[in-house]
Amino acid sequence: MKIAVIGGTGLIGSRVVGILNAGGHEAVPHSTSTGVDLLSGRGLPGALADVDVVVNLTKPRTFDDASPAFFRRTMDNLLAAADAAGVGHAVILSIVGADLVPDLVFYRAKVLQEDILRAGPVPYSIVRSTQFFEFVDTVLSWTSDERTVRLPTTLLQPMAADDVARAVADVSVGVPLRGTLDVAGPEVFALDELGRITLAARGDHRAVVTDDRAGMYAAASGDALIAKESAVIAGTTYRQWLARHAG
Repeated sequence: MKIAVIGGTGLIGSRVVGILNAGGHEAVPHSTSTGVDLLSGRGLPGALADVDVVVNLTKPRTFDDASPAFFRRTMDNLLAAADAAGVGHAVILSIVGADLVPDLVFYRAKVLQEDILRAGPVPYSIVRSTQFFEFVDTVLSWTSDERTVRLPTTLLQPMAADDVARAVADVSVGVPLRGTLDVAGPEVFALDELGRITLAARGDHRAVVTDDRAGMYAAASGDALIAKESAVIAGTTYRQWLARHAG
């Protein structure tokens, strides 16, 4: 099976390409660095020639008010090119609970991306994942200073990028879902608790201060970002991942 992975050089994309090629498929990574630009459409016809599946893992540079326009333009360009090339399956990666946090513009933009895919001409699958373990340090940096890290008690169910990539790869080589698959980590944490675990593992002695107004995730309430019963639960725990990434 020939699979074009747009955004195939990034955190998830590079892993997806590796998994697919190890499984005997022909997965080709594409990005602006290889001459494929979803915003302009440049390079798409060549990237999708004779392709069975296209996986779109691109994201905007920032998570601000420009996000909806980014996803509208890139999805319109991708679906038009995929339809013209006769691609039989389009896959995107979205966010568990994106539709339950309307106060975050980036989450609204991801819902828009999903809606455009559903309404498009190409059979599709949507994989929704929870937050990546690899992004936790970035989340802590948003509301930190030299002495403290302020974090809300928002509930998260994070997972390893390797497990996200495996889910995307498995869906990509299957029959189009014409729906959504949720994937999540095996544990639920309050974000302030997750911060304390992370800092301790890093040997970082800053204090975590619980502040339910701090950072982007303060906009999520209750179990909005927690996977529901139908989700596929990955096996890697956060402490297992931390032990492998202690540096």
